[in-house]
Amino acid sequence: MSLEKKPKSVIRPTDDQARRLAKELIRTARFGALAVLEAETRHPLASRVAVATDLDGAPVILTSTLSGHTAAILENPSCSLLLGEPGKGDPLAHPRISLFCKALKISRGSSDHERLRNRYLSRHPKAELYVDFGDFSFFRLELSRASLNGGFGKAFELEEEDLLAKVSSPGDWSSMEAGAVAHMNADHRDAVKLYAQNLLKAGEANWRLACLDPEGVDLVAGDKVERLWFADPLEDPSELRPALVALALQARNT
Repeated sequence: MSLEKKPKSVIRPTDDQARRLAKELIRTARFGALAVLEAETRHPLASRVAVATDLDGAPVILTSTLSGHTAAILENPSCSLLLGEPGKGDPLAHPRISLFCKALKISRGSSDHERLRNRYLSRHPKAELYVDFGDFSFFRLELSRASLNGGFGKAFELEEEDLLAKVSSPGDWSSMEAGAVAHMNADHRDAVKLYAQNLLKAGEANWRLACLDPEGVDLVAGDKVERLWFADPLEDPSELRPALVALALQARNT
């Protein structure tokens, strides 16, 4: 009988705190490192890509046919995406997440394309200069699992259900989102500012609301991105207005 001890696993049990951190890293990412297999050589290729998210939290990228990683994911859609920006001090002490994905090309002219175009431009408005060029395409990165490193000694393995929000009617959410975002930024800029400064302690800046989804809102100011979560996920777009009003009242009383 072998008396050798099995090596102790460094993976912690997945809990709600880990799920929230993983989703926060994905929702607030401005860019990431996309890892693919080069089409011609099958050699690993890593590229920096700008990132947005779909309603459910799946990452979205916009790529050109001139990019090596576009040819790679067209030939082999399996890829990984590393997210998480290092802060001050040791970069390895800051949270990051590696997402295991399959890249799905979005057909131009489809309802999915229109939704992702709107959400991507809300996060990367300068991309409007080239987003409609014929050689550019959106890819939705379909998540299968993830490896989360929350800092030294904080490793987790997460599955698809840990990472994505439930969206019962994407079409209804998408139809509502553009108008709601424009309305909040035009008529309720004071509330948006309170969300960022009072609820998130994000500091004074020219905050605007970028995106909405069943689990929360994304706020941006230049290169800054903050995530404000609803107390509970919304099941229907009709629940959005009361949720935003409740957050505004909370912010004013904070």
